[in-house]
Amino acid sequence: MSPNGDVFLLDPNTPPGPTRYAHARIVPASTHRTIYVSGIAAVSPEGKLEGATQKADGTWDLDIRAQTAAVLRRIDDIIRGASGGKGGIRNVIDSVVYVLDMKAHYAGMNEEWNKVFADRASAPARATVGVRELPDPRFVVEVKVVAVVEFGCV
Repeated sequence: MSPNGDVFLLDPNTPPGPTRYAHARIVPASTHRTIYVSGIAAVSPEGKLEGATQKADGTWDLDIRAQTAAVLRRIDDIIRGASGGKGGIRNVIDSVVYVLDMKAHYAGMNEEWNKVFADRASAPARATVGVRELPDPRFVVEVKVVAVVEFGCV
């Protein structure tokens, strides 16, 4: 095992992209394991970007709600995969949400977030940060999380 835990890649057979990062790191040491999920955007493992529709003039219609919902689904998939199905988005304990335009996008992002986390008792700690840009000009939200999952005996 690497000093920073075991790697998890949603699809390890996909050719690596231009940036190097694991989808998650799994740190052993107890019956609970911590899963660190990299910043995730609304891109499927097949490379499809959800919540971005190109218009006839070449510009993009960007939907914060669709992108946020896609990001949260993908994070759930990553945690389920990294934990062998023992965990999911409900195991997230900490999160950082990066939003491209707080005035235009915060309410829509929060609306989708609240569909997944119905109350404060089930929601993780969260910081929301307005950023100037994200890695792709079609991204309007990116989310990074940490989850803790019960794995059983060590």
